[in-house]
Amino acid sequence: MTEEHTRDFAGLTVEAAEELARERGWASVRLLKPGSMTTMEYREGRLNLVVRDGVVERGWEG
Repeated sequence: MTEEHTRDFAGLTVEAAEELARERGWASVRLLKPGSMTTMEYREGRLNLVVRDGVVERGWEG
């Protein structure tokens, strides 16, 4: 997936984003709070989503 594709998740509710991720074939989805610490390991097929108040702010692969 490209950065352009991960932008499609911004503004969606967590539920809608997880459903869209499944439809698009993401192997896993990691939900993160804004500013949370994350590990730097790259995982193919993982979608990272930053969520505030149940709404996705941004997403990226890995």
